[in-house]
Amino acid sequence: MEEKMKKPVLVIMAAGMGSRYGGLKQIDPVDKEGHIIIDFSIYDAIRAGFEKVVFIIKKENEADFKASIGDRMEKQIEVEYVYQDLHNLPEGYEVPEGRVKPFGTGHAILSCMDAIDGPFAVINADDYYGRHAYEMIYQYLCENQDDEKYRYAMVGYILENTLTENGHVARGVCETDEYHHLVGIHERTHIEKHGEETQYTEDEGKTWVTIPQGSTVSMNMWGFTNSILQELKARFPLFLDENLEKNPLKCEYFLPSVVGELLNEGKATVKVLKSQDRWYGVTYKEDKEFVVRAIQNLKDQGLYPQKLWEDKK
Repeated sequence: MEEKMKKPVLVIMAAGMGSRYGGLKQIDPVDKEGHIIIDFSIYDAIRAGFEKVVFIIKKENEADFKASIGDRMEKQIEVEYVYQDLHNLPEGYEVPEGRVKPFGTGHAILSCMDAIDGPFAVINADDYYGRHAYEMIYQYLCENQDDEKYRYAMVGYILENTLTENGHVARGVCETDEYHHLVGIHERTHIEKHGEETQYTEDEGKTWVTIPQGSTVSMNMWGFTNSILQELKARFPLFLDENLEKNPLKCEYFLPSVVGELLNEGKATVKVLKSQDRWYGVTYKEDKEFVVRAIQNLKDQGLYPQKLWEDKK
């Protein structure tokens, strides 16, 4: 019963935040009030019931992060920082010489080991997920706990609601069963809109395969119980044994891969919560204008106040 009492926490993967733009200071606001996407994420999370956020950041970015984001969030919600550190490896392992790239999303979540003791949701820092996503995941985490299996969840988006006009994207296309449980995720690294159709290629555009309209994709918004932390910890050395030697500078320990292993082993279920909202992200510089217009449109519809924090009731 103890688990039930613990309120879900929001974990934001922000270690790579701003890396596309040359750093945290370069993150452009998405409205004239100076908000960035993470403001909207936290606003939606608070509205859904979250009372604590854990930011995963790089230690060297801490001062910049607090100045541009953290300090103003501390006025709204309880904030904790954990650091994704390249050198945070199991005993007996060393960072390969010349490696600067972090070890991926699975390793990022592993950084939260001491900060979280109950259920939690995970999101990317640079992505707009929409209000319903937070409501659905919060409710799921409040109402479900592990039994004979780990009971996890993810928010799925309609593929067409996540595409850009400005190039190709990578998406995890989800396969689900009749109970809306995840069966598997197929990573498609090059998806483009071609007229009415959405297609992917695996041979640099020589051949294209159409993805059925209305397919569900994962945008890295997950709901976990604490059990995932132990699994990530236990599986990390195996990952390093398999990959460090053959790909020392680039191999990454991906969160969805570990979830996939747990599904295949029958140890976990992942309920796919379908969002009808549009997902927004700035994959390409040209996407920014589209996102700015979209945010203003949401404000015009009354979904957000013009100024998020001052108007907070």
